[in-house]
Amino acid sequence: MMLDIDRRSLVLGGGLGLGALLLAPGRGLAQLIGATGFTHNVASGEPGPDTMLLWTRYVPAPGTDMVRLDAEVSLDPDFTKAISAGSVQTGAYRDWTAKITVDGLKPGTVYWYRFVAPDGSRSPVGRTKTLPIGDAERFGLAVFSCSNLPTGWFNAYGHAATRPDLDLWMHVGDYFYEYGAASYHDPVAGRMLDPDHEILSIADYRLRYACYRADADLQRLHQMAPMVAFWDDHESANDSWEGGAQNHQPKTEGDWNLRRAAAMQVYREWMPVTDEPWKSYPIGSLATLYRTESRLLARTRQADIGAAFRAPDPDAALKTFRDGAWQDPSATMLGSAQESWLAHALKASARSTAWQLIGMGTIIGRTVMPADAVDWLRRDASDRAVNTFRNNVRAARIGLPMWMDRWDGYPAARSRLLKAAQQADADLVMLSGDSHNAWAYALVEDGQPAGVEFAGHSVTSGGMEGSFGADPKIVARGFAAANPELKWADTSGRGYMMIDITPQRVTGEWSFMQTIKARSTALAGSHRMHVQRGRRAFAD
Repeated sequence: MMLDIDRRSLVLGGGLGLGALLLAPGRGLAQLIGATGFTHNVASGEPGPDTMLLWTRYVPAPGTDMVRLDAEVSLDPDFTKAISAGSVQTGAYRDWTAKITVDGLKPGTVYWYRFVAPDGSRSPVGRTKTLPIGDAERFGLAVFSCSNLPTGWFNAYGHAATRPDLDLWMHVGDYFYEYGAASYHDPVAGRMLDPDHEILSIADYRLRYACYRADADLQRLHQMAPMVAFWDDHESANDSWEGGAQNHQPKTEGDWNLRRAAAMQVYREWMPVTDEPWKSYPIGSLATLYRTESRLLARTRQADIGAAFRAPDPDAALKTFRDGAWQDPSATMLGSAQESWLAHALKASARSTAWQLIGMGTIIGRTVMPADAVDWLRRDASDRAVNTFRNNVRAARIGLPMWMDRWDGYPAARSRLLKAAQQADADLVMLSGDSHNAWAYALVEDGQPAGVEFAGHSVTSGGMEGSFGADPKIVARGFAAANPELKWADTSGRGYMMIDITPQRVTGEWSFMQTIKARSTALAGSHRMHVQRGRRAFAD
């Protein structure tokens, strides 16, 4: 039965606990109404040596305007010596989500935490860990990206949550997707969306987070370790930039600035993050980890290569584009303020820590389409797909990349970032996502090594393998042969990356899940690569 209920009034009106799902997501709007209590488990983030941000969501009985929650932390999961960590207020104005930053903690220490409601009820118990200070022997970091709920189960989250060798999660974007149910032709059973239409308003974004955060594996991930998270495009709309997005049509969907503001507000409500646009996290003398923002605050519009393909003489138009719009020095991913901050931060970090790790929404490694790519396409590939690949091959002949939406589309900005790392004498490790496939790049600027990039595959989102009928090994070899910076690739699997950091080595391991069509933590395999300190290139 369809319920004729206004979603905005439900979410913003409060008291009804909209999105309070404790089992499989997508169970329907009717089962959300009236749910109260701690609806979405707990989470932690923004770690420091002596601080941690704690998150939960608590919906009181109908008619309550505001509620106070008390936070408790302990050195043991039984809370035999619970320590008061302060109190926080929440209400319908922030969808009943609550965040508090706890101070006075010990470095490199595991803590357990929970929230207590006015009626004495308690949230689930969460586990978190502060960052170390001084010398540290190792640090384990898991990197996730591109989690599309209707396309599969979040098995990567479930697998990572069981690992004892990880200290911190990093989500580099596309934590969820904004599309409506009509965009998915073959969704996995039991993975339905709320709301079922494309999200545009504050109410829509809140309900979509509630739907995703109902997933048991995602809840467990947040419950077991702190997360450093930042948005990419789908947390707002596909291929977004400061002034718009590919998947936003002002004539039918309204003012982009309103949608962008809604997306940013709700992200900050539902995620264990502060409002700081970018931030650094010192991991003792071992490394400095950087959280960046490359989408909504300063990114300029992606250069339009499409017009060149439609020109009477595409080859001439492509050369004009390559030497003009594509090289525009005013084009930016980060904006001048963040560029300056990061350049100065890299210099300071390189003097005090062994490694400089930058989390980034999109890949920075240079990638052009191999000349053989059209031959790899599936036999039933559409005319549109064939034409797209042919155009990318044509552009590659004169050095133009496949995707204008990532750092390849902003070559001047890319050079500025890599030169800043070189001038800082940084041991740069880029950690990125977005492409849905797995890549390893040895980055070069002005003919000199600039660092390495571990580019992660998706949690569930489909990758290039959806277009290709060729053996993935042939595809990977072809991409590596066409791209000097690319040292390894896998265009077929889903999963996550584990980054193991020691004073002399950073090792990246791509873990591939056996399936995403059913809930399982079984692995299909993995691949490891490492970089030695001072080399700024992968070891043979």
